[in-house]
Amino acid sequence: MQLYHHPYSLDSQKVRLAVEEKGIDYTSYHVNPITGKNMDSSFFKMNPSAKLPVFQNGSHIIFDTIEIIQYIERIAVFSSGSGIDDVGCSSGEVLEWMHKIQEWNPKYFTLAHVPDKYRIYVSKFVRQVLIARMAESPDLASAYHCKLREAYDTENKLKNPEVLRRSKEHLVGLLDEVEAQLNETTYVAGEEFTMADVMLIPVLARVVLLNLKDEYINCRPNIAEYWVKVQQRASYKRVIGRYFNGWRKYKTLIKTWFFVHIRTLLKRY
Repeated sequence: MQLYHHPYSLDSQKVRLAVEEKGIDYTSYHVNPITGKNMDSSFFKMNPSAKLPVFQNGSHIIFDTIEIIQYIERIAVFSSGSGIDDVGCSSGEVLEWMHKIQEWNPKYFTLAHVPDKYRIYVSKFVRQVLIARMAESPDLASAYHCKLREAYDTENKLKNPEVLRRSKEHLVGLLDEVEAQLNETTYVAGEEFTMADVMLIPVLARVVLLNLKDEYINCRPNIAEYWVKVQQRASYKRVIGRYFNGWRKYKTLIKTWFFVHIRTLLKRY
C-alpha cells in the first residue's frame, strides 16, 4: 500500500493519523504541493486533480479523504481477524461528524493568513511549474491548463473579503458545535477516540500553525483542554508534532521556502 501525502496538506494529516491509529503498514511518498511536486507528470496522470492525499493498494486508487479512512478501517478489521459483521467500523454518529468537519475547506482561510509577499511568490512559482509541465507533457496540456486557471481563480477569490468571511464563519460555527459536544463527552463522538477526532485534530493544528490559537482555541475551554490531551497521542507526535511543534515548524517552512527561492533564481521549474 502506498500513500502519497505531505505534512502541509490538512487531508494528508487526517489520513496519516488514521493509518497511525490503526497500525497499518504502508509506503510513504512525500509530494510537496508548495514546490509543485504534485504537478509532476507521473503523479498528475494518476490524479489529474493534483490534490493530496492519494491512497493506492494495487490497482485500487482512492482520492477522497473519508473514503480512504473508511478503507483503512476495513483493512484494520480484516487484519485483526474480526468477523465480516464488524466491517462497518465507524458508527453513524462518527461518520456524521467526519462529514461535518470535512465540509470546512481550509484553503482560503489558510492562504488569507499567509503574508502576501510569501503567498504571491509561491503562487507565481507554482504557475511557472504548471507552464513548464505543459511544455514537457503535451498530452496532459489541457489538464494542466485547468489547474493554471484554478490558480488564477484562487488569487482572484482571495481579493474578495466575502470569501474569507464565509470561511471564518464556517470554522467558528464548527468549533462552537464541537465545544458544546465536548461539554458532554471526552472526545468528539463519545468517550472513545474515533475517526471523528482524526478529522478534527488537523483543523486545530492548522489554527495553531497560523498563530490563531487564542482566537479560536483558548477562548473555548473544552476545546483547549481537548487540544492539550490529543497532542499527547503517539499518532499526533508522528504525523504533526515532528513537523510543526515549536522550532520544528520553522525548519519545515524554511526548507520549503529555500527550495522555492533557489528554483526561482535558477528558473528551474
